[in-house]
Amino acid sequence: METATAPPATVFDAQEIKEAFAAQQTFVRERGAPLYHERVKHLKRLDAWVRSHQEEIREALYADFKKPAIETDITEVVATIGEIDHALKNLRKWMRPKRVPTPLTMFGSRGEIVYEPKGVTLIIAPWNYPFLLQVGPLASALAAGNTAILKPSELTPHTAALISQMVDELFDPQEVVVFEGDKDVSQALLALPFDHIFFTGSPAVGKLVMRAASEHLTSVTLELGGKSPVVIDPTAHMGDIADRLMWGKYLNNGQTCIAPDYALVPENMVDGLVGQMKEVTKKRLDPEGKGIQHSGNYARIINERHYQRLVSALDEAVAAGAKVVMGGETDANDLYLSPTVVVDVPEDCALMQEEIFGPILPIKTYREVDEAIDYINTKPKPLALYYFGKQNERFKRLMARTSAGGVITNDVVLHFAHVELPFGGVNQSGLGKAHGEYGFLAFSNEKGTMHQRRRGFTIAQLTYPPYTDKLARLLKLLQKII
Repeated sequence: METATAPPATVFDAQEIKEAFAAQQTFVRERGAPLYHERVKHLKRLDAWVRSHQEEIREALYADFKKPAIETDITEVVATIGEIDHALKNLRKWMRPKRVPTPLTMFGSRGEIVYEPKGVTLIIAPWNYPFLLQVGPLASALAAGNTAILKPSELTPHTAALISQMVDELFDPQEVVVFEGDKDVSQALLALPFDHIFFTGSPAVGKLVMRAASEHLTSVTLELGGKSPVVIDPTAHMGDIADRLMWGKYLNNGQTCIAPDYALVPENMVDGLVGQMKEVTKKRLDPEGKGIQHSGNYARIINERHYQRLVSALDEAVAAGAKVVMGGETDANDLYLSPTVVVDVPEDCALMQEEIFGPILPIKTYREVDEAIDYINTKPKPLALYYFGKQNERFKRLMARTSAGGVITNDVVLHFAHVELPFGGVNQSGLGKAHGEYGFLAFSNEKGTMHQRRRGFTIAQLTYPPYTDKLARLLKLLQKII
């Protein structure tokens, strides 16, 4: 594929944004909660569009950062279709009011949870998986019965233009509309009183989103990131570690919020692991021996700024005494940085202090698992934690003494695509959960609803005044049996 010319920049119009928001507010009030068949219609049309425009999605992602076509199929197309299809198969069940048990003090009444749409929602997508992380949350918002305003990343203009085309073809603007542009567009959107905001991006920007949302007491789902650690136990299988770990690191050129950020490895396993990493990386990315850069199997860094950030962080570590034991090849003209492994990185270097978000993997050694646990706990809670080895006492200690948004044993990254699992962070790495039913719930108000008998006596009337000794004795009895 050849890199396409970037689409023309859109003109920022604050008044147009306000009018689109107001139109959706009016539509939500007049329509009310959409019925099951209306939601299904939207999801089916969205699903059909993604399937029929697979080649255009490939072209847009390649134009934005040379993402290989098959990698786009796996991480953008198939993952998006999986999210939509899971919603279609389960939506009727998710929408059904949920009966809850009746406590003794509410005897005679009936309680249920009703799932209503939150209303007008904002979905701000990042650049690293620009199609999936825009359309996946949109599927959840539509399943829950909301309208949506979409803000794709300006760093992936071809994908943003394709998303705008998709929405124009499928939806009325009072249901879904797209606003392209830079941070000025985001700021104009965040100034509005949305009913829910779904943001995927960095913790730094996530704080700005949450601050803006607080002005209107808007609920938020924040999918952020952080330094996701890998703990390798002595019982792990060396070849499997290397293959699975490196795949998670070079996928999308390491520009994945749940990419392995650093590995904690027993001292006596480092040399063997690095040797295996070299072998599997060549096997996977350069099977024909052309060089990884020329193989067509490897994406690029998104732009010059991020390329320079990564190269500077690597140079800083090497200057401070770190050793590059694999990779390290760069080409500024191609925004190319090969899969790179470094050891002995000083703790005050950027590679150990900041989320790397690129194809560099620092290895840090440990002797006892408690050292690894203590090290993980010196950093903010990560979005993901990975463990390779048997589920032994060391693993149990790791699980008991650390906190993370999600955990995988003996693999990496895959939990994102598990539609039955909640996906999200904790504290610094995120707020709220997404995917499948958890995405539906994120965009829904779980409305507690109690149905009391229409006429006659209720147990609550036993507590009405006058407050007599008889009532006091009754309350004491209730305290013993409830």
